[in-house]
Amino acid sequence: MRFRRAAIEPRSSLFSAALPSETDVARGLSALTGLSAAGLGFEIAVEHYRGSFGDTWMWTPVLLSPLLSGAGFAGARSAVVRRRWLAPLAAAYLADGVIGVVTHIRGVMRRPGGFSEPVYNIVMGPPLLAPGALSLVGGMGVVAGALTQAG
Repeated sequence: MRFRRAAIEPRSSLFSAALPSETDVARGLSALTGLSAAGLGFEIAVEHYRGSFGDTWMWTPVLLSPLLSGAGFAGARSAVVRRRWLAPLAAAYLADGVIGVVTHIRGVMRRPGGFSEPVYNIVMGPPLLAPGALSLVGGMGVVAGALTQAG
């Protein structure tokens, strides 16, 4: 009795049905960017209000967050919005996060004792890496815009 060898399909076709398309990923990232920017914007507004908006830069994430949130939610429905609005706003949000890390480091350095009193100043001063969340959310929006432009 002879056995016939079964044909083996290439790996890519085995997994291609389970993977989402680039458009689906871009739409999902866009919606996630909108949702994340809304929550993050609220938290930033509350915390910067507690800081009395002592620096002009404290206003930029408060103003950019609703814009990015709206662009993210609209971008989940429209590729044109993802290209024209979401990508540039997300890039500005990402840059604002980098600027925020620098200003928060400067804020800790300006406190009495600076980094030589880490137990007090790092805990009670501006959170050093919190603005990095802006960069992450902005990065998601940039990727959503890039996937749309590529597709």
